[in-house]
This record gives sequence, C-alpha cells and structure tokens, in this order.
Amino acid sequence: MMRRTIVLLICMMLGVMHSMAQHIPVPLTQTKLYDYLDELASDGVISIQTAIRPYTCDQVANMLLMAQDADSLLNIRQKKELAYYLNEFALECDTMVNNYVQYTDHATYNLSVADPQFSYMTRDKNFKLRLRPILGMNIIAGHKGAILQRWYGAELQMDIAKHLSIWGSLRDYSWSGNWLNEQYFPTDNERRNGARIHYGASQAQPALSPITGVQYKEASYGGDFSDSKGGISLYSWWGSISLQRENIRWGDAYYASNILSGRAPAAPMLSLQLTPCKWFQFDYFHAWLVSNVVDSTYYYLENTTAGTVLDKEYRPMNKFMAANMFTFTPIKHLSFSVGNSIIYSEKTIQAAYLIPIAFYKSLDHLLTKGVATQNQNSQLFGSISIRPVEHMHLYGSMYVDEFKVSRMKPSNKEYNPISYLVGFNWSGWPIKGLSLKGEFVRTHIACYSHSIDALTWETNSFNMGHYMGDNAQSIYGELAYRPMRGMLLKLSYRNDMKYNSYAYLRVHRNENNQKVNESAGISNTIAQKPFDKCIYRNDELRLDGFYEVHPNMFLTLSFGYNHARGYDNVNENAIGSEDIGDAQYYLDKFAPRFYQGKNITGSVGFSFGF
Repeated sequence: MMRRTIVLLICMMLGVMHSMAQHIPVPLTQTKLYDYLDELASDGVISIQTAIRPYTCDQVANMLLMAQDADSLLNIRQKKELAYYLNEFALECDTMVNNYVQYTDHATYNLSVADPQFSYMTRDKNFKLRLRPILGMNIIAGHKGAILQRWYGAELQMDIAKHLSIWGSLRDYSWSGNWLNEQYFPTDNERRNGARIHYGASQAQPALSPITGVQYKEASYGGDFSDSKGGISLYSWWGSISLQRENIRWGDAYYASNILSGRAPAAPMLSLQLTPCKWFQFDYFHAWLVSNVVDSTYYYLENTTAGTVLDKEYRPMNKFMAANMFTFTPIKHLSFSVGNSIIYSEKTIQAAYLIPIAFYKSLDHLLTKGVATQNQNSQLFGSISIRPVEHMHLYGSMYVDEFKVSRMKPSNKEYNPISYLVGFNWSGWPIKGLSLKGEFVRTHIACYSHSIDALTWETNSFNMGHYMGDNAQSIYGELAYRPMRGMLLKLSYRNDMKYNSYAYLRVHRNENNQKVNESAGISNTIAQKPFDKCIYRNDELRLDGFYEVHPNMFLTLSFGYNHARGYDNVNENAIGSEDIGDAQYYLDKFAPRFYQGKNITGSVGFSFGF
C-alpha cells in the first residue's frame, strides 16, 4: 500500500511538470556570464536575485529569453553577447546549437557537433545531452622563476523527460616549474609542497587567498589534484530536489562572500530549492563536510611485519551541516534574504536537521542542553540587494556566530562575533561597457572558529566564509571595461589585513594545565579589541585581459604586483589563546613562499571549453 502511494504521488508530481530543461548549476567560475546578467539587471532589462548562486541552466535561459524580449533596451555589444549566450544555452531554450556540423533531418533526433561540444536532442525534446571537453594551460612567471598550470577533463549534462537532470564533470590539474627547486624550497617536504599555492609555506593551514581550495593527491611531487563534481536533480515549475557536489555561494558579493563564499572545496549535499512565486525563494541543504579531525574512538587494525604487529588506522570525525535561506523580492529592484545554519558532529545524521524549514538554534537546545554537551554550532546570516537607480547596485551581508544585545552596551567589553560586508557596482555609465566595483569586509574575533575543531565553519580545513577568516578585513576594488563582445580588460586592487590571532577557548588554562577563569570561557577572547594589531598584510594590484579568440576558446593575459609581509607580535600581556610569533612566522602561516615579499608576475593562458 505504501509503495503504491509513493508511486502515485510521483506520477501526480510529474503530471504537472512545466516545460523546463537542464536544471543544472552554472559553475561560479563562469564570472563573465554572471557579470553579464548582473549588467542587464542594473540596466533594468531583467530582474534577478543575487544572494543564492550558482544559478541553474534553466534559470539562465529564462533570463536570456527575458532579455531577448527587451531587445530594444540593449546596446550593440549586449545584443551580440545575448546572441552568443542564447546559442550556448540552446538546449535549455528548446533549440539546437547553431554551428558548423548539423544533423537535423533525422526523423527522431537532432545532432550538432559544435566546437568544442557535442549536442543531441530528440525530436520530442524528452532527452537532451551535451558533452564538452576541457583543456587549458597557464604560465605564471616572475623573478623567482615560472610555474606551468595545466588542466584537462570533460563535462556531461543530460536532461530526461523534462523533469530529471543528471550531470558530471572531471578536471585534472597539475603544477610544475622551477619554483620547485632547492633554491626556494630547501627540504624534501617543501619541494613536494612548493607549488601548492593554496596553502601557506608552513602547510599548517590554507593560505589567505581567494583561490578555490583543493585537496592534493598523495604523491612525491606537489602540484597535482583533481576535481570531480556532479549531481542528479528532480525538478518542476515550483522548484527542485537534488543530490549534488557543487561549489555554492550564499550572500550578495562579487568578489568574496562572508557567508558561503564557494572558496572551500565543494561538499556533497542534499539540496532543496522552492520558487512557488516570483517574490519568494527558499533554499535548503544538508551537507557532508570533511572535518580533518581524527576520531580517537574509531579505527581499524592494519597488519604489519608478517602480521605480528597491528597498527591503528584512525578515521576522521563525521561533520555535517544544515542550512536554509529565505529570499524575498517585494519590489522589482529590492531583495533580501535571511537564514540560519547548524554544524554538528555525530556518528550518524541527526534527523531533526533534515527538516528544511527550522530554526536550528532551537533544535540545538532541545538535543544537547539537557546533558550539557557541545557537539553543535549554530549561525545566523542575512543579505540585502538594492538597485536604487539605473546602473547602480548596492548590497551587503552579515554573518553572526553568536549575538547578545548586552554586548552592544558601552560598559560591556565583549564584542559580538560578527562578519559584515558592504559593496557597490556602478556599470554602463557614462561609458557603455565600463563598470566600477568596490567591496569591504570586516570579521570579528572568534566568528568562524570554535573550541571544538570539528565544529568550525570549515571543510577540508578551508574556511567556508570569507577567505581572510577571523579578526581580519579586506578591501577590493575593480575597474573593468568591455569594448566588444568576448573581450574584457580589468584593473583590480586588493588589500588584505589579518590582525591578532586568537583561539576559540571556552576554558583557559595556564602552563600547568590548570583551569583559569573557567566561568568566563570564551568571554576572555571576545573581550579583546578587534583589529588591534596587524600581523599580516598583502597588497595586490593586477591588470587582466581576456579575449575569446573563437567560440569557447579563450586567451588570457595578466600582470600583477603583490607585497605580502608579516609583522612581529611579541606581546608580554598576551592571553592564553593569542597566537604569538614574529614576522616570518606569520608570513609562512598565511602566504605561499613564492608570493612572500614583493613580487612582479606575468601570466599568459589558453583554455578550451565553456
């Protein structure tokens, strides 16, 4: 009986399916497409909400079709861009890719071999397939030498019966070059890890960089890693439910969000998105994170030395995350989002956190406070986007780990662990194709951290929020110009500053491991003045050029200057949780060695694939 009921419900749901296609995420790396859609929104051509990314292929297709209906509002370059993207998303628009080799006279299917993709669609449009190869290389050169980046792979997308999307991609990367020689990396370990620009020289933690994090392969050379993403999605006009592994961004931001930035390695997740009406969207996911924390109670035995010795091979602790976001668009040019999340570490999934619409702090109290356990960590966040006049986009977001009204009183020395971001984008005036962006982020002490390592705002040891982490600030500015379709020139400046590092300690102990100020707990840490003493700073100025020499074939050229330096922090009055070190200690902790000090670098690259 139960089986029949489930089958009946599925059939009823499929019976009301709307004609949509390809509910597949458009990767966050497709920044030129996202910038184009945002430009159209600032010009009043389309209406979008930018707090939840990535967009899906069908969402992008609908935006492009909306722009096509408002063709008279577009300038010449925008019209050419629109024609290009309509062709790229032809399958989502129920048309075939318009390119060189077409097989459209068959009774049952249409086939297109475009460059560099293969597209297939049945005549009844119930099955669509896209296959793309991926190939690219980039050479970075400076006074320390050169590094060669190479990547290759493929991505496959399928849409079945207008209600089921399946997709997957694999990209394999390698780094090599004379920056790996003994002059710059004297030890064997440093030579193995030298090209790993995602990590600091000490390899103790990820570098303070916006570059998306990765997990390197176990090898005697240091530059190889791969990235496999994909998922399956069941969708209708009202929304979708998906099992996927993709980078996601929550919070309005162009450069780096302080909620979910998409910078950490993608985590597998069960996700739900509901769009029952134009003015409301609901997003939820439950993710399986990577704690990188050993569970001392969970191990298996490995035989060694003719089976006479058994080694304990410990397993990592489980780490899960549940989060939701409610997005409202009461009027055309205004949207705001509020949401909350929970990170927890258990042997198994907590069923309560599979409830999409829930206030997780309340569930945390219900599940843990009766026995005074600390295995969960909750957060609140919000975002706002407004386009008050044509060409202008203003936005901001806030992430709150813990908030008390009493901490806002002047007499209270404690600070709320809050991260806030504000930014603007002025585009298309007075010169068409010109845009100016600015973004400012500040994050207080103990915002993303926790006293229990398995409950931090991290996965694979990479912060899921802003890449600068706790007690830090970042300023980003960008001037971009698009003189013609397929060409982009960009001048950008970034200033990153990291201040005193404090560990999140609920109980402070002295050198004899005796408890000190046990009742105060974390209060001692968050009572420290934020942004007090700078321990690391990096200034970067870049000039980037991008040109599409042929459809889906891209040439990039860039020049950059950066100055990364550390500052001594010898504090005789330091509290027990403060990280103390000299200038080189902080440089090695926060920056790859080949980006330390003053560096002038140039790079040239070529890529093949969307």
